[in-house]
Amino acid sequence: MNFTEINHITEQILKCAFKVHSELGPGLLESAYEECLYYELKQSGLFVEKQKALPLVYHEVRLDAGYRIDLLVENKVVIEIKAVEAFTDVHTAQLLTYLKLSKCKIGLLLNFNVASLKNGIKRLAN
Repeated sequence: MNFTEINHITEQILKCAFKVHSELGPGLLESAYEECLYYELKQSGLFVEKQKALPLVYHEVRLDAGYRIDLLVENKVVIEIKAVEAFTDVHTAQLLTYLKLSKCKIGLLLNFNVASLKNGIKRLAN
């Protein structure tokens, strides 16, 4: 994996996330931020998949356990969108699980329910 490429992608993602947050502010549902961020990412020319199903493989059996990635960008970066008071350990564990199941190395937890988005960003590596 090329970390320069990953860093470039995450920079573009964050630029779009800041744009969405500055226009909408905090207080909306996660689904609203997801739709708007999806739109901005697509407009910036990135390949984005929304609500991508993520199967669980257990003993070589593929199970549809209902896991869904909010946004998958360029098949490399997993985005988990939140609109919560603060991140918890469960949010971190959820993103780490998605990274493991998707075999992606980098994920972003984005909490839009903050006054300043810079306080709502957590980057995780698998």
